[in-house]
Amino acid sequence: MEGLLKGKKGIIFGALNEKSIAWQVALKAHEHGAELVLTNSPVAIRMGNIKELAEITGSKVISADATSMKDIEELIAEAMKIFGGKFDFILHSIGMSPNVRKGISYEQTNYDNMLKTLDISALSFHRILQTCYKFDAINEWGSVVALSYVAAQRTLYGYNDMGDAKALLESIARSFGYIYGRDRKVRVNTISQSPTPTTAGSGIYGFDALYDFSDRMSPLGNASAQECANYCVTLFSDLTRMVTMQNLYHDGGFSSMGMSFRAIEQYIKSFKDCK
Repeated sequence: MEGLLKGKKGIIFGALNEKSIAWQVALKAHEHGAELVLTNSPVAIRMGNIKELAEITGSKVISADATSMKDIEELIAEAMKIFGGKFDFILHSIGMSPNVRKGISYEQTNYDNMLKTLDISALSFHRILQTCYKFDAINEWGSVVALSYVAAQRTLYGYNDMGDAKALLESIARSFGYIYGRDRKVRVNTISQSPTPTTAGSGIYGFDALYDFSDRMSPLGNASAQECANYCVTLFSDLTRMVTMQNLYHDGGFSSMGMSFRAIEQYIKSFKDCK
């Protein structure tokens, strides 16, 4: 099915390079007929290739620090000028932990860093929703999606305070989803995606092992960034009008598994090595 987003307009937060899920979502949304505004922090715009993505999709790029209320308000106001009024969807794909980047373990956490993690990775979502609500920026039956991870419910070594941030992110989706749905018929959901080899994700300690473990545990294997983009398009579209306040697992079945045959076979091999 093509053209699911024909005539729709939206803002994509967080595209850095072609490895980014947000990058793939922008490509897929454009393919389905959407008009886009792309945004990231000034540093990320300088470091990444977002201008290349803008050329491919015919989009405008607006620099905005997601931790700055002023920047977010200016972004939403400017996007509404570009679109000629309200728009239809948002993707929040923003996450960063200074503690993870600096190799500081969870039990030794630096609280200033932790506050930055929560501000960048979760409170930015509330900030965006609050601003859109204030400006009445999103059309009725519009859709807001944020990317999450199963570490919001389960402890995964090395994910650190990002697990706390994702738990808060999902809570914000439920709390604001009630208000936005009740007052404006706008949907708010999170997608709990498989481990994905993005620039940020690959920086997590033991990512390769985590990726392999998840792939062996999941009956369908890990979901790719491109497959996540397809899922996002369905949530932006009118096909999912009655879905809101949900954390939707897009992980090949990982979240429902205890132990898979492939994982058992791998552990048996490692036990033999130990002997």
